[in-house]
Amino acid sequence: MTVFNVAIILICVLGISIGQILFKLASPFFPTVVTWSSVFGFLFNKYLFSALIIYGFATILWVYALRLVPLSIAYPFMALAFIIVPILGMLFLNEPFHWRTLLGAGLIIMGLIVIVR
Repeated sequence: MTVFNVAIILICVLGISIGQILFKLASPFFPTVVTWSSVFGFLFNKYLFSALIIYGFATILWVYALRLVPLSIAYPFMALAFIIVPILGMLFLNEPFHWRTLLGAGLIIMGLIVIVR
C-alpha cells in the first residue's frame, strides 16, 4: 500500500470523525415537535449541513480509495475513528478522555499494524 493510498484513507477517516463532532453539535437543535418549519430548520442547521457535506465528500473519496486498495485492508483503518472522535470530543466538546479509551486506542493501533503488515 502506497503513502498516497494511506493518505486518502486517513482523510476519509478524519472526515467521518469530524462529521461525528458536527452531528453532536447539531443534536441540541433536533426538533422536539415535528413541523415543516422545525424539520426544515434542523436540516439546514449549520452543524448538520456541514456534517452531511463532509460525510458526502468522505464517502466519494472512500469509494475512490476502495478502487485502489482491497476492502479487507482499507476498512480496518475506519477503526481509527474510535480514537480520533474521543480526542476531538475532548478538545472541542470538553468531554472526558478516560484511560480505557487510551488502552483501547493502543489495541486498535496494534490490530491495524497486524492487518497492514
